[in-house]
Amino acid sequence: MNRISFLTAGIFLLITSCKQSDYKKVVHDPALYRQTVKRLNNIVLENNFPPVIASRNYAYANIAAYEVIAAGDTNNYRSLAGQIKHLRTVPKPDDQNVDFHFASLLAFCTVGNAVTFPEGSMDEYVDELKQKADDAGMPGEVMDASINYADKVAKHILLWSKNDNYLKLRSASKFTVKDEDGRWLPTPPMYAQALEPHWCEIRPMVLDSASEISYPAPPVYNIKNKQGDFYKNLIEVKLIVDSLTDEQKQIADFWDDNPFKLNVVGHVSFATKKFSPGGHWLNIVGIASENNKDDFNTTVSTYALSSIALFDAFISCWEAKFKTNYVRPETVIKRHINPEWRPYLQTPPFPEYTSGHAVISAATAEVLTDVYGDNVGFRDTSGTEFGLPQRTFESFRKAAQEASRSRVYGGIHYTNSCKVGTLQGIQIGQLVTNRLKLRKSNSKLTSKN
Repeated sequence: MNRISFLTAGIFLLITSCKQSDYKKVVHDPALYRQTVKRLNNIVLENNFPPVIASRNYAYANIAAYEVIAAGDTNNYRSLAGQIKHLRTVPKPDDQNVDFHFASLLAFCTVGNAVTFPEGSMDEYVDELKQKADDAGMPGEVMDASINYADKVAKHILLWSKNDNYLKLRSASKFTVKDEDGRWLPTPPMYAQALEPHWCEIRPMVLDSASEISYPAPPVYNIKNKQGDFYKNLIEVKLIVDSLTDEQKQIADFWDDNPFKLNVVGHVSFATKKFSPGGHWLNIVGIASENNKDDFNTTVSTYALSSIALFDAFISCWEAKFKTNYVRPETVIKRHINPEWRPYLQTPPFPEYTSGHAVISAATAEVLTDVYGDNVGFRDTSGTEFGLPQRTFESFRKAAQEASRSRVYGGIHYTNSCKVGTLQGIQIGQLVTNRLKLRKSNSKLTSKN
């Protein structure tokens, strides 16, 4: 081979090496996974998914991504097969050209596409991902192998998802509303029917059943006994809402997380949207991951663990809500104290006890505390896109406590429901972290780039 041939070959190898390095730098960036989760979060918001269904969307998509990562990093990660309900062994890769980081992004999108609507909501974004990888120099054989493996894992997860009772519940009987003292009734302005009354029948992932976490019965309804626990809880809500401070209003607004608020002005009505409570906490997961400079695999695993906790927390909470069928403060105050009274926030369309925000916030905070440690401060910027100021917290548990208390400031929950819900969520979060072993070592889930 002459000198020119050597030179040409050297240049070719240099260019090829640079291209490979470039594509890995792009598709192995954990910020890209955070961006991908945010894209699904936006689709959930735009299409009015209720909080419980949104938690299902997040869980399956993140699990699909995690299973790809676990298959590609068998020295450090365990599959969730055999650890969560009915998930069978996930297909192994049969092509050495698979880029597992890229395949995890595609698996997330494929499952996210399938569990949301309208059909194909993430197609454009998937095309963007593929173009991004191609522009960065991903070889064709790597692209093809990654796409094929992502499809295999996504199909496996989607097949598993079809047996969680979700489709069966689409045709389940509606909740029968009884206008009796102490029972939940639809509230203004929508007077909507109860949201997903059978959600406790969804298959949990880590909990043995929807009723595994026990909780005390709420205070017995008695509007006449002014020394009783029910009346004291009720009046506390009224007095707080009637004299809210600016800080309390800010806290209530920050954690409102109402995916569909109906605003009525005269004869005109219009809706405003925010992330669901689960979507808000997944934003916090992203903030924590970025602050800690997590690598790609750690980022995916933390999202997966957190979304599983959210999913099971909603199932447990909904079991409590529709078993107790407890009345909202707004209903009692308007009927027995002041017909013109209004809560600061719009009352959600389902029974009061226990507080969903309290349960899911505490559960996720326990997972994040297990991953990153306690007393890890962070700045939550989740609400800035909705015009809300950011808030700073000393720890994830402190954030969960504020989220819980915000529902009393909003006038939609009693203090007791928030306290019990927080304890319920803590137990769920601890069960998730104790029962799921994602890492093969005894070290924390977290690792640096």
